[in-house]
Amino acid sequence: MTEIPTTLEHRVLLPEAAHAATHPTLIMLHGRGADEEDLIGLAEHYDPRLLVLSVRAPYPFAPGGGYTWYDVGAVGTPDPPMFRQSYDRLSRFIDDALREYPVDPSHVYLLGFSMGTVMAFALSLTRPELFRGVIANSGYVPEGTHLSFRWQDLGNLAYFIGHGSQDLVIPVDFARRAKRLFEASTARVEYREYDMGHQISEESIHDSAAFLKGLLKKE
Repeated sequence: MTEIPTTLEHRVLLPEAAHAATHPTLIMLHGRGADEEDLIGLAEHYDPRLLVLSVRAPYPFAPGGGYTWYDVGAVGTPDPPMFRQSYDRLSRFIDDALREYPVDPSHVYLLGFSMGTVMAFALSLTRPELFRGVIANSGYVPEGTHLSFRWQDLGNLAYFIGHGSQDLVIPVDFARRAKRLFEASTARVEYREYDMGHQISEESIHDSAAFLKGLLKKE
């Protein structure tokens, strides 16, 4: 595939059987201090029909290297200017990807970890018409930002929320809060807690892969 200029650096994996004109697409969003390589290895656990785009956050993260979507003060409170710019650039990236890659626009899914989950929540809650499902690992809903969320427009969306009960980085209460918010919306919600810390486990990968396969099967 020809390299295409976009708003954010990213990796692309074409589906194993790339015969269709367009493909269901999974967009991966990493956490703080990582990059577009961090989650791409998970692709082998998900449906082989998926076109996978793994996106790099725009800000360098120091001193540990990697990249970040925003700076953090208190947990659950993104730095407003950085969060706004990351949201805008990621939103433009989605538009570019839908136009430039062989994406089936009726089958676009997000997978996030930590900050990547925050960005996935932000996108799906403001532009729900673009997505069919979200796999949200170890994150939180970014309440109190500049964004206006469309809670009653989520009827076409399903969420898988997975979180470690021993998470010391983003405590599990944030996931429980997200569960309550989405259950009060028009979205479908599958919620799981795991005996782990701030991570993605084999069990959570298995459960989220089954969740996504179920969404694809319904179509």
